[in-house]
Amino acid sequence: MSKVPTRAYDSADYIDSPEAVAAYLDAALEDGDAQIIAATLGDIARSQGMAMIAERTGLAREALYKSLSADGNPRLTTLLSVLKAMGLRLSVTAEAAA
Repeated sequence: MSKVPTRAYDSADYIDSPEAVAAYLDAALEDGDAQIIAATLGDIARSQGMAMIAERTGLAREALYKSLSADGNPRLTTLLSVLKAMGLRLSVTAEAAA
């Protein structure tokens, strides 16, 4: 039996529009898990080019890969710098009363 060639799934390959970026990040923020949010930001940064994000933020590319991973824990300053470099901003809305 011959093997079918495959490649690993990478979310970054499918984040191809500002709407996709917003929906993907919004879903991660809704989940509320810091590790998922960091990994999601990493996926988005890779989809846009980690080198470009590093240049715009003034942070080292390797440091961004580390902090924007499932095991990362980016500082608030890193988070805000990365979002700004991506042309994004955070906004807050009140949760509906239960």
